[in-house]
Amino acid sequence: MKRKFLQCGMFGWCIEILYTGLRSLKKDNHTLTGHTSIWMFPIYGLACLFSPICRRIQHFPAFVRGCFYTVCIFFTEYTTGSLLRHFHACPWNYSHARFQIRGLIRLDYAPLWFFTGLFFEKILCRH
Repeated sequence: MKRKFLQCGMFGWCIEILYTGLRSLKKDNHTLTGHTSIWMFPIYGLACLFSPICRRIQHFPAFVRGCFYTVCIFFTEYTTGSLLRHFHACPWNYSHARFQIRGLIRLDYAPLWFFTGLFFEKILCRH
């Protein structure tokens, strides 16, 4: 479990840095500077808790699994964001976005979380 926690945390950090780095092009920042927060490592690491579930639903169609993971990620993002916000430590704020809920989740990120969940599944279901 410890190894999977570390793998999920590192994978999450990496995709977040890649994503924010590529989005910097939108702001005309050609240095492709990406960023994340220390808080994100344990949040992404929590994906390891889904390891037993991933194995049980492997036979489901990818669309169903991806939707399930999307809901789980939204739930985790909302609850951890609410907790961190309570301590004035939430590293994200989506209140400026059109399809946001309390500034903690963005519904337009659903496709990104769909594929991220399926990638996490690959990490968690490896033997």
